[in-house]
Amino acid sequence: MWSGCACWLELKARVLAGPFATMNLGDLGAEVIKVERPGAGDDTRAWGPPFAGTESVYFLSVNRNKKSIAINMKDSKGTKLIRELAAVSDVFVENYVPGKLAEMGLGYEDIKKIAPHIVYCSITGYGQTGPMVQRGGYDSIAAAVSGLMHITGHEDGEPVRPGVAMTDLATGLYTYGAIMAGLLQRYKTGKGLHIDCNLLSSQVACLTHVAANYLNCKIEAKRWGTAHGSIVPYQAFKTKDGYIVVGAGNDQQFVTVCKILNLPEVSKDSRYKTNTLRVQNRKELIDILSNRFSEKATIEWLQLFEGSGVPYGPINNIQQVFSDPQVLHNGLVMEMNHPTAGRIAVPGPGVRYSGFAVSHPKPPPLVGQHTVEILKDMLGYDDDAIEELLRTGAVAQHEVR
Repeated sequence: MWSGCACWLELKARVLAGPFATMNLGDLGAEVIKVERPGAGDDTRAWGPPFAGTESVYFLSVNRNKKSIAINMKDSKGTKLIRELAAVSDVFVENYVPGKLAEMGLGYEDIKKIAPHIVYCSITGYGQTGPMVQRGGYDSIAAAVSGLMHITGHEDGEPVRPGVAMTDLATGLYTYGAIMAGLLQRYKTGKGLHIDCNLLSSQVACLTHVAANYLNCKIEAKRWGTAHGSIVPYQAFKTKDGYIVVGAGNDQQFVTVCKILNLPEVSKDSRYKTNTLRVQNRKELIDILSNRFSEKATIEWLQLFEGSGVPYGPINNIQQVFSDPQVLHNGLVMEMNHPTAGRIAVPGPGVRYSGFAVSHPKPPPLVGQHTVEILKDMLGYDDDAIEELLRTGAVAQHEVR
């Protein structure tokens, strides 16, 4: 998508939200420079098992199409390098507690003086100001504080964390879009700006109709399991050997569901004529439908629903997901050769474009794999200067064997 060099400096954008955002930008052709601590690198490099060789599969999943430079930011020469990199970059993404980078001379106001064009994006737990600003933010904590866990789980069960870090991922997608908007703004004005992305705001914004129900009608939310608070039927049903999810979003689809289940009398019952009535009489209706679904195997129901116009599908395990013909058709797996892990595969981007293809994937980097390359090619350092930085520990280079 980008022609020329569009450089994105990823500074301690660790764990998931930041790396997920910059990885998606890297898929579009941006050159992403990941700044890591010498030795340990990104926290998620240690998040395992499982490991592919010595590499954390978690890290491998969200760090393709990046280069890694290992810089000791406790060294004044290290912070000087960050400023120099910022001056030749388009975007600066950071994941520090508010105020920490300013103490090092790397806050937005500091970087803006040497790079007025910079789109500087901060990702935090709770924002740049406010009573919780100094708290660290992880997905699970933000999911709890934002109410996501309160509405996730079985109706009479305990709160549940979603199976993937949806708050981190939502923040990553908000970050991805915000950076694109920031670049468009800079294209118009020639000036950069500061973007505040945080986990709490992202997840509260994603409460959508659940939040609106409370804000407008003072209806406190509850957990519905696989069901929906405002649509019936819209949930998973247990079959003879598994589960099928069926959603009747309008009255005609409900009639079709009853026809497929051979329950014509239910579609004619005055208690179930409209969605509003079905919501009011949810328990009785779901008991009837559940009994019928339990009579056949999942594959039989899938065949009966095929071509009906009613949204439906099985609850797949992950092996089934990556055997699904539509998943295979959509090309959702990216494979690449990693320098130590060998051949790896990760889920690719979920968007396709008519005018261009996403970039051919480059494997996630080793810690400091590209340190010397970046110092030479981006900053113009000569061999002696680089050797001195390596000798003093201001930077580190990972030698790929």
